[in-house]
Amino acid sequence: MLSSLLIANALTIFILEAQLPPLVPLPGVKLGLANIITLIAIVLLGGREGTKVHLVRIFLGSLFTGQAVSFLYSFSGGLCCLGVMLLCYRIGGQRYLWLTSVLAAVAHIGGQLAAAVWVLQNVSIFLYTPILLFSSILAGLLTGLCVQAVLKKHPNLLRLGQGK
Repeated sequence: MLSSLLIANALTIFILEAQLPPLVPLPGVKLGLANIITLIAIVLLGGREGTKVHLVRIFLGSLFTGQAVSFLYSFSGGLCCLGVMLLCYRIGGQRYLWLTSVLAAVAHIGGQLAAAVWVLQNVSIFLYTPILLFSSILAGLLTGLCVQAVLKKHPNLLRLGQGK
């Protein structure tokens, strides 16, 4: 039940963010605010349910926004991001959620760049790495701080999640 609610929230945030004009005129640069929900899902419900929330949001988000072409990029970046989130949360716990989010955002960009090189057969895409890396660090920091703020402001969420 709670995971369905989190999927709906993540999907809503993803769709709303897709409607915003690009922050910079480069493909792949966005805030990734739906990852706030993914990280909250991992904290509240554990890795298995967090994974479900993340993957269902990617799949449905691609369908609902009509961006089926970008599904490969979202999926590859999302898998890398998710793997790093799960590993870092296991190591650092709730204290370092901001760092978990930053590292996950960097992994997301890495996954997307790898997919782009594979699809386009052009390694010059890596020229975007410094800009994408900088933007992913900022976005990851923002989303991680948002997660920490939500959990600090609403400590009852943690008890809600313990009923996994």
